[in-house]
Amino acid sequence: VQEVPMREARPVQVVRACSDHSFELDEEALGRVLLDERVRDKDVVVVSVAGAFRKGKSFLLDFMLRYMYNKNTSSWLGGNDEPLTGFTWRGGCERETTGIQMWSDVFLVDKPDGSQVAVLLMDTQGAFDSQSTIKDCATVFALSTMTSSVQVYNLTQNIQEDDLQHLQLFTEYGRLAMDQVINKPFQSLMFLVRDWSFPYEYPYGHEGGNKFLEKRLKLSENQHEEVQNVRKHIHSCFSKVSCFLMPHPGLKVATNPNFDGRLKDIDSEFKQNLQNLVPLLLASQNLAVKEINGSRITCRALVQYFKTYMKIYQGEELPHPKSMLQATAEANNLTAVATAKDMYNREMEKVCGGNQPFLAPSDLEQRHHNLLEGCIKQFRSTKKMGGEEYSRKYEEQLECEIQETFGNFSKHNDSKNIFKAARTPATFFSVVVAMYVASGALGFVGLSALASLCNLVLTMSLLLLCTWSYVRYSGEYRDVGAVIDELANVLWEQVIKPLSESLLEDTMRQTVKNSIRAGLTD
Repeated sequence: VQEVPMREARPVQVVRACSDHSFELDEEALGRVLLDERVRDKDVVVVSVAGAFRKGKSFLLDFMLRYMYNKNTSSWLGGNDEPLTGFTWRGGCERETTGIQMWSDVFLVDKPDGSQVAVLLMDTQGAFDSQSTIKDCATVFALSTMTSSVQVYNLTQNIQEDDLQHLQLFTEYGRLAMDQVINKPFQSLMFLVRDWSFPYEYPYGHEGGNKFLEKRLKLSENQHEEVQNVRKHIHSCFSKVSCFLMPHPGLKVATNPNFDGRLKDIDSEFKQNLQNLVPLLLASQNLAVKEINGSRITCRALVQYFKTYMKIYQGEELPHPKSMLQATAEANNLTAVATAKDMYNREMEKVCGGNQPFLAPSDLEQRHHNLLEGCIKQFRSTKKMGGEEYSRKYEEQLECEIQETFGNFSKHNDSKNIFKAARTPATFFSVVVAMYVASGALGFVGLSALASLCNLVLTMSLLLLCTWSYVRYSGEYRDVGAVIDELANVLWEQVIKPLSESLLEDTMRQTVKNSIRAGLTD
């Protein structure tokens, strides 16, 4: 029979899932659980259960609670007619747990070496339900793995390759959030395979599970590199990896909508293996204290780690994990963008590349537009995953990158124009000549002040011309050279070009008048 404290204790929501797919840490609730005077300075043991939704994680944790409250008796499983209480659970196909929950009671356990540790049980939101993104699943799994000393990875029927790939993704997301670790970042991982249907190959329990896991994670030369990398990653992340095979709990559990956890409705083989599994995790001699970089963590320290990790996951420093389809579609589209852009670069190199002569800007722009249309057409015709709507942003990205590349080709082409290259020295030389003539004329008529001003402009123009020549010769102070070029461009466009055009127009007009007058005279 359960003791009174269990009826008073309850699950406490410490990490809340928000509607915008972010997570919030309830620091007050976390402090109530971990900063109690009894436990705050004790080394902590954290047992967490994670995995896909509706696979019986909370159901399993409630049997762990029964063990922790009644571990001194051989009948800790309880009576046959006793409903299962503790973490909220129910049958059906809709998710129950969201975020991360802790049991409000932290259990003090004396270990065989004489030390006393605090044992904490943690329940997590199920992965891959219809309301969670891959980022949601990765965040919950990673956070629970980072803060637990034993992570139970709850699976059904088998350990499939996609289970291992998701584990790789989730643990890597956790490793990214941690500071540099000296050894393996996480402690103990137990694959708990529920509803195991092949006991004739590998018997139920820990021994059969470890043999099965050894075969599943075995590396061989004929495996694909991707398959090998998954297995290497798992071994590199966890100090200890084990497996336990559990039988099916029975049809009454699976199909009865009114099932409330009474032992009489559960198959005896399941109960027998449950009596082996729970002590394997929670017996005093098997408890593993939470460690980070080799240092044992207290309940008080665990609060700080929760705060630190949550700040990281609430920020934008970490990349957002993607589904396999999304990652593949992104790679497809980026490859198509790169291929189309390479085609544009190759063709433009033939038009105005390094060894090609100067091309009229209007002709260059026409070739650019033709190539741009061709690249967009090639991008659209390339087979890509994700659909047309998903590819639209990558098409826009391609167009922007090609326009930017065209700007560089246009500048390169302009640099081949000998007249444009000589614009700066020609401009300042024209200013020098004009100021020299103006200074002499003004001095001759007695306007010495204006003549001095012209001499000043002449001197400054000479200095600018000499500075520009040094920059072009030495390659130093390129920023100064760019400013001088810009000043020369302004003088050319705003002063010299309009004046020369006006003088040329007046000269042409006068020439025409003289020609007409001469014709009339004749």
